[in-house]
Amino acid sequence: MKILVCISNVPDTTSKINFTADNTKFDTTGVQFVINPNDEFGLTRAMWFKEKQGAEVHVATVGDSSVEPTMRKALAIGADEAIRVDAVPLDGLFVARQLAEVVKNGEYDLILAGRESIDYNGGMVPGMMAAMLNINFVNTCISLEVDGTVARAEREIDGGKEVLETSLPLIIGGQKGLVEESDLRIPNMRGIMMARKKKLSVVPPVEASSGSEEIKFERPAPKGEVKLVDAENLDELINLLHNEAKVI
Repeated sequence: MKILVCISNVPDTTSKINFTADNTKFDTTGVQFVINPNDEFGLTRAMWFKEKQGAEVHVATVGDSSVEPTMRKALAIGADEAIRVDAVPLDGLFVARQLAEVVKNGEYDLILAGRESIDYNGGMVPGMMAAMLNINFVNTCISLEVDGTVARAEREIDGGKEVLETSLPLIIGGQKGLVEESDLRIPNMRGIMMARKKKLSVVPPVEASSGSEEIKFERPAPKGEVKLVDAENLDELINLLHNEAKVI
């Protein structure tokens, strides 16, 4: 089985976020970038398939040379090969088009992507890839088993869970549950040393247009002041909730 894990290079959630050029550009100065958490769940599951079923695992991303440390980390975790599409990711449509081309050229059986990235939260790339390639797609996936060419997946739906059985090739939009956070792997020294010798291919982008345009970024408004009410002063609490907060 040949697996492709789609990786997004995203800011660490502890990084301080700022914007430049009149709030139209994201300022990357001093920002630490990591593997998108939903993608890391997929990568960890791919490692399980590699160890238990002998799968070959590749990782791919769309980005300039600044994303290569993230790709090397994926190789250090255990991926066999990395592919970087040498282009600035304009939007979800552009990224989906580039990754679809990687899938087409690599003839992968299973494509693991996160259901969304934690920076833009578009949640559109794996679904658009599936449409472009006419490949089966399971989103919000929390469990996956593969037996030969048959995959059994479980996904979250409103009010419960759904179990599906389908054939490969298959694209997965994964999330927590595909593996647990405790299962995530930290590269060890041996993995880091081996990653230096593994292949990281840089491929040119295919011609594709973006479907959207970033006009302006805006950070959430700061939280307002908090009023503290004595635990025994129930009347004042009710008055504030009714007249100021207007929630009762």
